Amino acid sequence: MRIYLSVDMEGITGLVDADDVQPGGRDYERGRQMMAEDVNATVRGALAAGAAHITVNDAHGPMRNLLPEALHPAARLIRGKPKNMGMLDGLTGEYDAMICVGYHSRAGALGVLSHSFMGHEIEDMWLDGRPVGEIGLAHATAASLGVPVAVLTGDDRACEEMTEWDPSVTTVAVKYAHDRFAAELRPADEAHKAIEEAVATGLAGSRGVAAKPGPAVLTVRWQSASVASALQGIPGVTAEDSRTIQAQGALPGLYRQFGVWMRVAASMTNQQPYC
Repeated sequence: MRIYLSVDMEGITGLVDADDVQPGGRDYERGRQMMAEDVNATVRGALAAGAAHITVNDAHGPMRNLLPEALHPAARLIRGKPKNMGMLDGLTGEYDAMICVGYHSRAGALGVLSHSFMGHEIEDMWLDGRPVGEIGLAHATAASLGVPVAVLTGDDRACEEMTEWDPSVTTVAVKYAHDRFAAELRPADEAHKAIEEAVATGLAGSRGVAAKPGPAVLTVRWQSASVASALQGIPGVTAEDSRTIQAQGALPGLYRQFGVWMRVAASMTNQQPYC
């Protein structure tokens, strides 16, 4: 069994603030240690379920958060950027299941460190008219490759968001949001045990949801009209209004194109992601 882990940081056990997840933050080094521990609990669960090949994609920010020496030796790590498929780089139809580790809720939700891909640069997103963030877009892209999402870990709001997309996904809440930068935390040992057990059972019962056939429509509302205007120079991108653009295409290609949009936006802005 081949298992793919996409690992974000905002939904990791114990982390609640930008200083926990941004390089240079006063608690970032502790945050990356906690990130590795959540990943290792996931790997142990996957091994217990019979996984023979486990790939871990460091999917947060600079994508150099996980230290190779801190990871379980059974895992192979994809580290660094740029990556053509960003948070899903390396995912192919050869994998039997995907696990989302440390994920967070979308922009506008009152979850811990909630946002959609780019802090406040992206105000909202829709996939085929349905509100979407990193969770929904990752799920839809994996489904397009024939890979079910088996497990998600994060705060309770992220778990709820995944359940809305696919109730068959096993979710593990490692903290309970009180606000965007505050949460009630599960003790680390308890959270890691819960992750390990949920992954072992979730992989055994993973079924997933069939991919929607045909092209999808991705719509993004940006904070900046300048970003929306610049992106209209990409063939196939059209404007709904001065700050909202959309494009139609088949996943996973549409996901890769969205990565290009983000690189254009990043070149035009210089703001911290959690302002």
